Amino acid sequence: MIRSMTGYGRASQTIDGMSITVEIKSVNHRYFEFSSRTPRTYGFLDERIKSYVQSRVCRGKIECYVQIESLEQADVQVQLNASLAEGYLCAFRELAERFELVNDVRVSTFSRYSDVFSIHKAEADEERVWKAVCTVLEEAVTRFIEMREREGERLRDDVLSRAQLILSHVDYIESRSPETVREYNEKLLQRMQTVLEGVQVDEQRILAEAAIYADKVAVAEETVRLRSHIDQLQEFFESGEAIGRKMDFLVQEINREANTIGSKAQDVQIARRVIDIKAEVEKIREQIQNIE
Repeated sequence: MIRSMTGYGRASQTIDGMSITVEIKSVNHRYFEFSSRTPRTYGFLDERIKSYVQSRVCRGKIECYVQIESLEQADVQVQLNASLAEGYLCAFRELAERFELVNDVRVSTFSRYSDVFSIHKAEADEERVWKAVCTVLEEAVTRFIEMREREGERLRDDVLSRAQLILSHVDYIESRSPETVREYNEKLLQRMQTVLEGVQVDEQRILAEAAIYADKVAVAEETVRLRSHIDQLQEFFESGEAIGRKMDFLVQEINREANTIGSKAQDVQIARRVIDIKAEVEKIREQIQNIE
C-alpha cells in the first residue's frame, strides 16, 4: 500500500486509572525525523514512543503529543524540615526581642517558606504506564497510517494518470520520427533538383544523406528506455514497499531520456511533445516528494 508522508491520527482512552490522549502528525521529509512531547514526569516514554513509531513508519517529519492525567488519588507525601523550621522560629523570636516587636508567628506563617516543606511524589511504575500509553499509541498510529494510505492512493492515481499521458506523447514521437526522415528526403531532393536545374540527381547520394540524417535523429533507444522506466514506475506502486526515494531517482532518468529526445529530434512537433513530457515529469516529481 502506497503511503503519503502527510498524515494525522488521534486516540483517547482511560486505562488503569489514567486518561491518556495521543496525537501524531507528519509532513514530508527526506528521512525519518521524530519529536515527542510528553508530560515532564513521564519523560521516560520518549524513546519507547519513538521506537514504536519507527517500527511502523519509514519516512517523514513526525510529531507526537502525549497527555496523561491520573484519575486516582495521587500518592504524595509532604515532609517537614524540622531543623529549618526551628531556625526560622528562633530568628523570629530574636527579631521580636531585639526590636520590641509583637511575636505573632503562627503555623500558617511557615507556609510562606517553601523550603520548610518538601513534597515527594511516588515514582510512576514505568512498565504500567508504558503498557497503557502503548495501547493508545497503537490506535493513534493506526489511524495515522490509514490517513497516509488514503493520501497515498490519491497520489498513486495522479502519478499513474500522468504516466499514461507521457506514454501517449511517446506514441506520437515514435510514429512521427520516421515521418521526419521521409520529409527530410523530400526536401533534400527538391533542393538538389533546384540547384542542379535538370541535371539527373544521384539517388544513391540522396539515400546516403538520408541514412546519416536518420541515424542522427533516431530516438528509438530513448523511447524504449522511457517506456521501460514508466513500466518500472507502475511496478513500484505494486511492490508494497517504501518507494519514495527509488521513484525520485527513476523520475530523474525519465527526464534525462526526454532531454535526449529533445536534443536529437530536429522537428517542431516532436519538440512540443517533449516539452509536454517534461511538464508532466515535473508534476510527477512534485507528487512523489510526498510519497513515503
